Amino acid sequence: MRNNDVLDQFLEMLAAEKGRAQNSLLAYERDLQDFASVTAVSFMTADAEDIRQYLAVLHKSGLKPNTIARRLSALRQLFLFLYRDGLRTDNPATNIESPRKAKPLPKVLSESNVDRLLDTAESFAASGKLEDLRLHALMETLYATGFRISELVTLPRRSVGADSVMIMVKGKGGRERMVPLGDKARRAIQAYVYALDKTKGPASLYLFPSRGAEGHLTRRRVGQLMKDLAVAAGVMPSTVSPHILRHAFATHLLENGADLRAVQQMLGHADISTTQIYTHVLEARMKSLVLTKHPLSDS
Repeated sequence: MRNNDVLDQFLEMLAAEKGRAQNSLLAYERDLQDFASVTAVSFMTADAEDIRQYLAVLHKSGLKPNTIARRLSALRQLFLFLYRDGLRTDNPATNIESPRKAKPLPKVLSESNVDRLLDTAESFAASGKLEDLRLHALMETLYATGFRISELVTLPRRSVGADSVMIMVKGKGGRERMVPLGDKARRAIQAYVYALDKTKGPASLYLFPSRGAEGHLTRRRVGQLMKDLAVAAGVMPSTVSPHILRHAFATHLLENGADLRAVQQMLGHADISTTQIYTHVLEARMKSLVLTKHPLSDS
């Protein structure tokens, strides 16, 4: 059976049984035609070594792992179809390993943009309004500690005292850790707590209470507040979120010479390999700097 005939049957199956859209069918056809063109073998006789050699060619050509993985997926589905329909007695793609997909690097705010956010939050806090003091305390604490937003909004009221220089926080898996609290964050929290104590609301176990069912400020609400703050600060809202501020905390520490193990402990990562992603962020930024700013660059 010719390759074109095999392809026609396979694509017909995808359309009829799996309901694949036309664009999806065209993508499958392109990927499988590429295999046939590069290897010059028949789909009916191709073996595992043909597939491995094809993947090696793709790798040497500089294709991204995600693209290579997509083409291998198309081959796997084709050969599984041929095997299940009895057109082949074997499936040569069964034991072929997929290339590792590259993990996207975390988005990081520049130090100047973080300063703009914090300065704007501080200017709002000058109003003395509880919600503005709360926002300032949230922002300063997030950037000072690198807390996960779930850790911050569930902080007990008793976790921060007037002279606190460290905060005990319970992270994933119930693991507790101590994280330093900077002067600016401590002062912002003190001003907020002072205003909170003057309100007539019911006492709460949480540092950031709310009338909602959970009893504390929600992650979603903090995200909304940060987006609004970004607009006021002249920072793109799409680049601002609690998790991105956590990334900024880690990256800026490493940029300024912090020890990777210390950053791991402050972030509450069980495995240092999780923390090492921030070293890749720095490497990518340094590479971009050289390529765009070096006097011998093409730009």
